[in-house]
Amino acid sequence: MKSPRLLFSNQAAGHGLRLLTSCSNLIWMVLVAALLLPGCSPQIYSNLNHKQLTLSSDRLKVEGIAFITPSTVTGQEEEKQAVAFVFAAALKEERPDLTILSLPETLSAINKAGLAQDYELMYRDYKDTGVFKRNILQKISAATNTRYLAQLKLAGFNQGGTSRLGVFGLRLVETRRATLRLFFQIWDAENGEIAWEALQELNWSEEMVSEDIVTLQMIMAQAAKNIGARLPI
Repeated sequence: MKSPRLLFSNQAAGHGLRLLTSCSNLIWMVLVAALLLPGCSPQIYSNLNHKQLTLSSDRLKVEGIAFITPSTVTGQEEEKQAVAFVFAAALKEERPDLTILSLPETLSAINKAGLAQDYELMYRDYKDTGVFKRNILQKISAATNTRYLAQLKLAGFNQGGTSRLGVFGLRLVETRRATLRLFFQIWDAENGEIAWEALQELNWSEEMVSEDIVTLQMIMAQAAKNIGARLPI
């Protein structure tokens, strides 16, 4: 007959082994899940409203688009050129049938034509009126050899994340989120009219195992693809 002390010792050892096995299984489950998550696609929810005013497919393809400096109300002033660059590159990929000048190309053409002061004046007036002066639009059009000028307005951008999966206080998996609210206008430089406009609201959610975030560039590229698909074909 086993002594009470030996019986207790065996029971404690069995309990400890079961606890260790459970912890090991939990760790393996967490690690397997973490390894599988990078292959998961992001969850993207898009709401896009657009209005076609005077823009036609034939003119758009023949006469081209030049990007001008974006505006922002989000405090992302330092991101304006990067935003326009990423958007234009993604739009070119989505719509290879269109002639698209990126912001650096537009700015170079404006400066080469001696229009820097006119360009500054145009934006100064735009901040007060929301209107680009027709005579300056026509000068930019001639300098870039395009009829249409595209402008982005970043109306909202937020990033965040929540812990989804962890063990012993260590965060292994997080849900990274970003939201974007973007206004896009195409101006007809010939007559000074807004030819086409769109409002894109985008929510991006993705499971990540690293310290990566959903960047403004990532979500902006997605917005460009969505908007490009709605432009006249």
